[in-house]
Amino acid sequence: MSRNILVCVAWPYVNSEPHLGHIAGMNVPADIFARYHRMVGNRVAMVSGSDMHGTPTALKAVDEGVTPEDIAFRYHEIWANCMERMGFSYDLYTHTHTKIHEDVAQDVLLTLDKHGYIYEDTQLMPFSESEQRFLSDRFVEGTCPACGFDGARGDQCDDCGRTLDPTDLIDIRSIRDGSTPVFIETTHLMIKLSAFQERLERWVKTKNDWRPNVRNQTLGFLNEGLHDRAMTRDIEWGVPVPSDRFEGYDKKRIYVWFEAVIGYFSATKAWAINSDNEDDWKEFWHDSDAESYYFQGKDNIPFHTVLWPAMLMGYGGLNLPTDVVANEYLNLDGQGFSSSRNWAVWLPDYLERYDVDPLRYYLASIMPETSDSDFTWEGYLAANNNVLVATLGNFVHRTLTITTRNFDNQVPDPGELGSQDQSVIDACSQALEDVSESIESRRFRRALYQAMELARVGNRYLDSEEPWRTVRSDPEKAAKTLWTALNVISTLRTLFYPFIPFSCDKMHDLLGFDGATATDGWKRRVVEPGSPLPTPKPLFRKLDPEIVEQEKERLLAQQSGE
Repeated sequence: MSRNILVCVAWPYVNSEPHLGHIAGMNVPADIFARYHRMVGNRVAMVSGSDMHGTPTALKAVDEGVTPEDIAFRYHEIWANCMERMGFSYDLYTHTHTKIHEDVAQDVLLTLDKHGYIYEDTQLMPFSESEQRFLSDRFVEGTCPACGFDGARGDQCDDCGRTLDPTDLIDIRSIRDGSTPVFIETTHLMIKLSAFQERLERWVKTKNDWRPNVRNQTLGFLNEGLHDRAMTRDIEWGVPVPSDRFEGYDKKRIYVWFEAVIGYFSATKAWAINSDNEDDWKEFWHDSDAESYYFQGKDNIPFHTVLWPAMLMGYGGLNLPTDVVANEYLNLDGQGFSSSRNWAVWLPDYLERYDVDPLRYYLASIMPETSDSDFTWEGYLAANNNVLVATLGNFVHRTLTITTRNFDNQVPDPGELGSQDQSVIDACSQALEDVSESIESRRFRRALYQAMELARVGNRYLDSEEPWRTVRSDPEKAAKTLWTALNVISTLRTLFYPFIPFSCDKMHDLLGFDGATATDGWKRRVVEPGSPLPTPKPLFRKLDPEIVEQEKERLLAQQSGE
């Protein structure tokens, strides 16, 4: 029976171009998961977009002397273009500055209020005397009271993952001018997170299939006890507070941590409106059998395992996350990606010089599933030249070349397979089962390794059977070998499609198949004897080793501002 799979991808702040650290932990695994589930016949809705109202966007606008809207839309267009060029198969990639998102966010607030989970209270908030305005959480930083990290923000410490309030920071300072803000009382709407303590604990303890870092961080957060949090801020950029219910909030907005996670809900509704049936979203949010998977970095874990589930519980009738698939960080040459220091491989820049699939492959192969991992240009070069070209590409190209040259550009008739040939076909079936199991359990690096292992099986099989020799001495044996190898390619086309879809579409065409790769399903499409084969072309291009030094020089130059 077909399953309803909702794939929710973290919403990036749009204050800069995307870099590889952004996409490695959220977009790449989410797309692998979504593509696989579509292939096996499940109904998938993959949604995300730009977090337009994040404080970094407002901060960038101040720096450039323009409106936050100018910044948000400028970078949203860049992000959306990159997502498309990378082949990320979003059913809707939108943003939070839409009417439907505003309506849904306000509805969630009003429904929580109706159910008794919203109340008004005064809070001390940092106020800049030099700029004469309240400073939102990301406009201040200081020392984390929990781990001592000097650089924690007013909403969260990126070092230990703890969520914070500005009053928690030690030696708080404005990131605008370094001045020490004063704390002034201001009125805000609060959400009763404390009311969900026991329900959340019971729910999280049932999640034995979550990654250990996600489950442990969440339970640690809950063990400290939940505190009510303000979900409005003294800013004028964001989703307005409903004025017909709350008076005196015309200069305040719904806090971005509250409304951004609602984007998953509003985006699914927007996708349904754009489809043939505007009620389609209900199958993903109301159907008790539906599954929802949230992909993001480890810094977003509490927002998706505690805060968002609490909001869903308070709203009522909406599905809680099936899994929160949070990755660790991807570093660059041993250092964390940093937009401010320009220590990054920017995605638009990469796409101007290199192909998409080698990047998708390499990022999947080093995906930081259980610990931080490192992107290096040496590693990228090796993944392209030593694996994609030398293992997968080599197997595909030499199989097709020998076949087309010796069997009149047609698939040969294998006759009755021998035991060695059948064992390879059996390996194809086993690989389909193994990779399926790994992707289902969100172990993407393992799945990629298992897929590439079948290519290695294929190469060893060709080496042992030597069809380039037997095609002259024993054409029938060569026909069996090459037909078997062609069916290995057909299987590889399926196995790798979630990871490197553009290359798999090329394999599909090189096998002379009609239709589309994705519509063949998660199975080996049999290569029929007598079918025509086009002239072979290489799947991948070998890169010059000099790119390593070139890219390192480029990185140092951009960091120094040259």
